[in-house]
Amino acid sequence: MRRYLLLPLLALTSAASTWAGPLDGLSAKDVNGPAAVAPLEQPQPPAKLIVDPPLAGPLSKGAVFIQYRTENLRIEPVFGPEALKIAPRIGHIHVVVDDAPWHWADASGEPVILVGLPAGKHRVTIILADPTHKPIDRKTVEFTVPPHAAVHHF
Repeated sequence: MRRYLLLPLLALTSAASTWAGPLDGLSAKDVNGPAAVAPLEQPQPPAKLIVDPPLAGPLSKGAVFIQYRTENLRIEPVFGPEALKIAPRIGHIHVVVDDAPWHWADASGEPVILVGLPAGKHRVTIILADPTHKPIDRKTVEFTVPPHAAVHHF
């Protein structure tokens, strides 16, 4: 019975040493880049917002899922002037639907999800903001919600 346990263990050991091969001799900094907690020696590059059009599948059912990502800024629920000193830079997004006079702030880093928009043309503006709510970058997506079955309201 021990022989049956030994064969899978040898296979796992062999596979692990094969995977580790390309990284042998590299330091953590070589693989991971500079430590995120160390002071930056160079100015940070500008923050950038990338926004995709709404996902087609949910949109066909009347739900709007907008994925986004940031470059050179982490989305974190940390606010206020002292948070401007954090490096690498942090911030959050503001979301405006159909040029409404109001908006909401989100620091989850998750896709923007809208349910219950009427059929027709819409625009969503996502604004990348620093911890004091100062806009850094913005993108607007325009889309059409097709006629769809009634959306259940909670």
